[in-house]
Amino acid sequence: MADPKGFMTTPRQEWPRRPVEQRVRDWDEVYVPGALLPIISKQADRCMDCGIPFCHHACPLGNLIPEWNDLVSREDWRSASDRLHATNNFPEFTGRLCPAPCEAGCVLAINQPAVTIKNVECAIADRAWEEGFTPPRPPERLTGKTVAVIGSGPTGLAAAQQLTRAGHTVAVYEKDDRIGGLMRYGIPEFKMEKRHLERRIEQMLAEGTKFRTSTVVGRDVPADELRTRYDAVVIATGATAWRELPVPGRSLNGIHQAMEYLPLANRVCEGDLEVSPLSAAGKHVVIVGGGDTGADCLGTAVREGAASVTQLDIYTQPGSERDEDTEPWPTYPKIYRLSAAHEEARELRTAPAADADARLFAASTLRFTGDERGNVRSLHLVEVDEQRLPVPDTGQSLPADLVLLALGFSGPDQEDGLMEQLGLALQPRGTIARDDGFATNVPGVFAAGDAARGQSLIVWAIAEGRAVAAAVDRYLTGSSRLPAPIRPTDRPMVV
Repeated sequence: MADPKGFMTTPRQEWPRRPVEQRVRDWDEVYVPGALLPIISKQADRCMDCGIPFCHHACPLGNLIPEWNDLVSREDWRSASDRLHATNNFPEFTGRLCPAPCEAGCVLAINQPAVTIKNVECAIADRAWEEGFTPPRPPERLTGKTVAVIGSGPTGLAAAQQLTRAGHTVAVYEKDDRIGGLMRYGIPEFKMEKRHLERRIEQMLAEGTKFRTSTVVGRDVPADELRTRYDAVVIATGATAWRELPVPGRSLNGIHQAMEYLPLANRVCEGDLEVSPLSAAGKHVVIVGGGDTGADCLGTAVREGAASVTQLDIYTQPGSERDEDTEPWPTYPKIYRLSAAHEEARELRTAPAADADARLFAASTLRFTGDERGNVRSLHLVEVDEQRLPVPDTGQSLPADLVLLALGFSGPDQEDGLMEQLGLALQPRGTIARDDGFATNVPGVFAAGDAARGQSLIVWAIAEGRAVAAAVDRYLTGSSRLPAPIRPTDRPMVV
């Protein structure tokens, strides 16, 4: 604990964002480049080095947060990097994309603003790359065992890296033309520039991990062939079966799923397209769904030059403080948060009819109406109460040339034939069934990440990847020294 009084003398200061008018004109990350390092050591001083650090329990990776906070406050960046990477394969991903349940569990957060744990994590990761603290770590010897990992999202990549470093020969199969899963084509560039992803892929290639892109297992490669070729198979395909909105007018042109829209915008940033076929330029856009995916659509539509953008959230507007009765510390509370995209929408006034920033809360979609050509032109909604029942005389219509459905995901996509060919048992909600060792009902086949857990956070995805790697290593060799931070049955802290 470098400064015993740091939490009393230093106020919370976060990584500043670039001015809205500037950042909406490009796709670069929203933060001011170079503005984090000058403030981060003092922010790390605010960590109290608690006797029982609940940030550990709030983070499924078990990140050693007080330890690397202390090292950062002393500007011992190499040691901080070692402690951070001991529990997290990709801290530059989580430092940018995770909603930071660790900060909700910070003891300081009982009566003060929490330590900026997420910013400290990001600063360590970026400094580690700048200083060369993250070289490839190829295994000293090979075990002769082979593993196929299906899916290259955070779960698949974490599992592959851990198994490669343990000495197994690992091949990652990805259906898209580039590695990264939703981090590649689902997360907008302004939230995480893809250079961070490319850097890790290069590291993994140097360590010996092999990648097979543009390959749909179950269609391009039969699942049984993969089982025969490899000693173990890890299914980490994610939960990509999106939820639908079965209301009148759904079949009109111009209504699309968020994950049809976001990948095209990312492909523009990759240089594959000059303009997205679903560009929001000049259109009145309505986003149905109040989560992070909806916010990603919001920021993307603003950058594409939409005429207006409104986001509908079926929940009532949360308060700015946690409800100690229903969501006491150290659980992750549902409070009003202003993401970078919402900040942009508020300042640019993209949604004149919205309650706050671009959001209409307690709003339920009733139907869509269109023109004579079958194109959507209006979205009709009604206000709902806490039981989601319509409130009388609250109906209204919004102009809508482009509607984006961001309603979450129900489980893994089954259309490729993978699960049917393997004969995998499923849970009632559509996720892959597995035992306490991440093993499915098919010998040698393991399941991890959103495909088995259900839609979750990136930090849980990485934890699943690390844990399933330990299970596979044990299956192949009889024992394992790889860390297993979580069990399949573990869940976030709730009341």
